[in-house]
Amino acid sequence: MVRAGRGGNGALSFRREKFVPKGGPDGADGGTGGSVILEAVGGVVTLADFEYNRRFQAGHAGHGAGAMKTGANGADLKVLVPCGTLVRDESGRVLADLVEPGQTFVAARGGRGGKGNAHFANSVRRTPRFAEKGDPGEERTLTLELKLIADVGLVGFPNAGKSSILAAISGAKPRIAGYPFTTLSPNLGVLAVDDQQIVVADVPGLIEGAHENKGLGLQFLRHIERTRVLLHVVDLSEEDVLKNLEVVEAEFRAYGADLDGRPCIVVGNKTDLSGTEENARVLKREMERLGRPCLLVSALRGDGIPELIREVVALVRAHPRPVGRTTLAEAPEVQDVQELPRRRGGAPEPVEVRRLSDGRFRVDHANLERAVGRINFEHEDAMLKFSRLLKRLSVEEALEAAGAHEGDRVLIGDAEFDFQPERIME
Repeated sequence: MVRAGRGGNGALSFRREKFVPKGGPDGADGGTGGSVILEAVGGVVTLADFEYNRRFQAGHAGHGAGAMKTGANGADLKVLVPCGTLVRDESGRVLADLVEPGQTFVAARGGRGGKGNAHFANSVRRTPRFAEKGDPGEERTLTLELKLIADVGLVGFPNAGKSSILAAISGAKPRIAGYPFTTLSPNLGVLAVDDQQIVVADVPGLIEGAHENKGLGLQFLRHIERTRVLLHVVDLSEEDVLKNLEVVEAEFRAYGADLDGRPCIVVGNKTDLSGTEENARVLKREMERLGRPCLLVSALRGDGIPELIREVVALVRAHPRPVGRTTLAEAPEVQDVQELPRRRGGAPEPVEVRRLSDGRFRVDHANLERAVGRINFEHEDAMLKFSRLLKRLSVEEALEAAGAHEGDRVLIGDAEFDFQPERIME
């Protein structure tokens, strides 16, 4: 959940100074609340930090003061996320796709500061005795989904030796052990060749039914979506290497996202183990029959690793990375409280009134609700401003048409009052 800071209240103040008998209003505006901003950075590779810290609050703004002292703006809160983070709202709609370092998305916008009484002074209204309250900051619940940005993805069954191959070709130091599911989150390594850097992702092992989220398969498969090249690592010490190969590729087809259509090199690993010669011949022969590239390596001893690096570099260069882009939701423009949208012909948009089950009446009009929320009813002339706003939008007539009578309770936004017909001041 992200919550932006509230805007500061405008000040109700008049200049009081010796020898200045008519100083006039000098109440300044409140500051703007801080926003919550998501920024993609290259040094973060997981969303693990959000497992326990799920609430983010930006700073509230300061209130305006006399002598035209504007309130301080609230401090923005910058939240760092990995490149490849998708931001969704509660309905599942994608708000942002942060794929490049430095890209940002305003997840919650700070509230606008209220206007001080000096803002409302004019040639007719020289001493306004009211000021606005600040707007509350936006608050929303977001879902973050990580799809890693990598050039090459290492895929295969658990304990096939993917982490060992990552260490052999990139110099990365992933956790390596001789049991399945040693890797529980993706590891990244960089293969530097000439002036090019190729990012390699070691994706946790897949099992049959991964597309149905067995073994956390969906979390692992989504990391492959943005890769350009796949290295399918096969453990040559297993009994049926062709079946293992087919199981993983069947999961790709079931998952979709064109995973089964990616350029792929089949890598038979663990040639250093005795008894793997027959499986190596079977795998090599079948891949040649299908016209697919296949290399036999030993990540432990380094056998075949130079050839694998050359093949990876050639394939990556043959499939250049597409230019990343960020899709952002259009932020609604903030309208001034007095600038109510008008229909063709000059009349304001009509208000809608509905009767609630408890007998109260609810007035629906987005800009009216926003304007009422900014009125500080503790100020002397606030009711006059409120009454003029209701008259301008013909709220009294709309309430009477809906069946409201004197004394009925009326709701506009968070404000609640008794309906008193013909009380609107001129």
